[in-house]
Amino acid sequence: MRVGVKAVIPAAGLGTRFLPATKAQPKEMLPVVDKPAIQYVVEEAVESGIEDILIITGRGKRAIEDHFDKSVELEGYLWSKDKMEELRTVQQISEMARIFYVRQKEPLGLGHAVLCAKEYVNDDDFAVLLGDDIVVGDTPCTKQLADIFKQKKRSVVAVEEVPESEAHKYGIVSGEDLGEGLMQIEEITEKPPKGQARSNLASMGRYVFSPAIFDHLERTLPDKRGEIQLTDAIGKMAAEEEVLAYRFKGRRFDIGSHLGWIVANMELALRRGDIGPGLKEYIQNMDSRG
Repeated sequence: MRVGVKAVIPAAGLGTRFLPATKAQPKEMLPVVDKPAIQYVVEEAVESGIEDILIITGRGKRAIEDHFDKSVELEGYLWSKDKMEELRTVQQISEMARIFYVRQKEPLGLGHAVLCAKEYVNDDDFAVLLGDDIVVGDTPCTKQLADIFKQKKRSVVAVEEVPESEAHKYGIVSGEDLGEGLMQIEEITEKPPKGQARSNLASMGRYVFSPAIFDHLERTLPDKRGEIQLTDAIGKMAAEEEVLAYRFKGRRFDIGSHLGWIVANMELALRRGDIGPGLKEYIQNMDSRG
């Protein structure tokens, strides 16, 4: 088996936090600067050396498939107008990876969405990248995890520190510190009650698993909302074998919230040579505009 040869991107959520913008379009297609959010996630997988990607979709997500498909009409139009730079950009989107799709027919939770990938993954190790997080850095976050998996032969979860006052919003990890940013997971709790989190290390939407995770997902009971939680399955897995957490290196943007989405747009725009200087000047002069 080759680590990281496959990736799974769950993208079946309804995006209710972004209504009305997501009433008729997938939340994953909301633009961050000039690319849909899910394209950043696919690009991270590709830059991590992943060749095949499965996107878990649902009803109303056809725009995702269309985005990564070849667009004959658009390419023909751009060619006829001699818009070569735009043509190359469009072509690269459809050529960046082999992308497959399967539908999660009911909203039964993240764990269930990952379980929908079982037949696709088969006996391979695989990465899971959540679409609500964009991570940028010198080394892609998923590649950092894949390198650890290859070295340690253990499933690994990306984590970062969050303020204690925010811990109740995340899957919180605790365990034995192994040094060099690694921890052996002893407990992982999905959204613990305020003030009861055992640490401030939160799971951050990037994982590399062995296929053994599917056995644990199949044995995980739905929670009180009827959803199968991925964190519950990870906890079961950690009780039977070593599962690692890693404090990844990079800047994470939570685009699952309004503020996080706006911050991502601003920070990523400021990093662009063609947009950044003008935006920075605008921000600096905002107070003078009244």
